[in-house]
This record gives sequence, C-alpha cells and structure tokens, in this order.
Amino acid sequence: MSPAQRPEVTAYVALGANLGDAAQTLRAALQALDAAPGVRLRQASSLYRTAPIESSGPDYINAVAEVGTTLNAPDLLSAMQAIENAAGRERPYRNAPRTLDLDLLLYGSARVASPTLTVPHPRMNERAFVLVPLAEVAPHLVDESALTCVSDQAIERMA
Repeated sequence: MSPAQRPEVTAYVALGANLGDAAQTLRAALQALDAAPGVRLRQASSLYRTAPIESSGPDYINAVAEVGTTLNAPDLLSAMQAIENAAGRERPYRNAPRTLDLDLLLYGSARVASPTLTVPHPRMNERAFVLVPLAEVAPHLVDESALTCVSDQAIERMA
C-alpha cells in the first residue's frame, strides 16, 4: 500500500538539541517535519530546558510533536533521520552532545522491535524531558505516576 493510500496514524516525536542555537534548531525541525512528504504537524509542546542525562555538554532544549503520518514507522524514522542529518547531526559516540535529536516515541498503538527501531521508545518513561512535553500535547498518554517518577529531574518551561 502506498503512503497516499494508508490511513493517517498519530505519532509522537521527541525533539532535543544542545549545540548551536538549539531553540531555533527545534523550531526549524518542526517546520521540516511538517514539510516532509506523508507527515503533518498537528501540534507541538512548549520548549523546555533540561540538564543532560547520561551525557555532557550544555543544557538541552526539548519538545514533543504530535504528527499525523501516512508513512509506516520505519519510513517515518528515515524521514526524521534525514531532518537530523540536514541539521548537521553527528554520532561520534553514544549520548554525545548534538545539534538535533529526533526520537519516535509512539506510532499509533503499534509495537515495533527491530534492530533499528523500538516503539514505544524504551526509555521514554524514565525521562522528564519526554514526559512533561508529551503530557502537554497528549495528557491522556501520560500517567500521573509516571510524572511523579521523574519529578526529581529538573525541567524548565521556556517562555
């Protein structure tokens, strides 16, 4: 079935950056997601500032986007990686500081386990920088107990 024939699926994408003008990079990435064939930006959370977790470098700017997509999950991941690459993303080592990081959190109700993609994202419930902005755009997806579990992680909503 071609992407144009597929029904639209709701997916959630986490965005993060901590190099360069991270806030502007996230805004540009949201525009790029909306411009990607088969992807439509429905809404985006506020931007949030967080300290690096299991990483180094400056604070991160994070957000979550809700998109409607007719792409399958691997093709959506490929589109996201193309956006990262266009923003100068390099992967010198695990959890390195980055110009842009896009993670597929949820793809409808699908469960995916492949060498290149795991959905739901395996660590999303461990990270305030994912759960807080996700709760802003999709409160029905984030349990209060999950937010309590990450309440010790500093996160600041930006104006």
